[in-house]
Amino acid sequence: MNIGIQIKEYLESVGISQVYVSKKTGIPPAKLNLALNNKRALKLPEYAAICDLLKVSTDKFLTPQQDV
Repeated sequence: MNIGIQIKEYLESVGISQVYVSKKTGIPPAKLNLALNNKRALKLPEYAAICDLLKVSTDKFLTPQQDV
């Protein structure tokens, strides 16, 4: 599953709005929304800022890739 989708589901499950994340991380709302809806890739600094804000490890939303 895409990292953005996982973050979006996590935010919904803990009751944190995208607006709050945008304000606290400095990621523009439109860019954040696109990333959380799998229409734009999150940049590493953005991902790190979100994890820091949520007080979760950067490993939380990462899933190992399977060999094809």
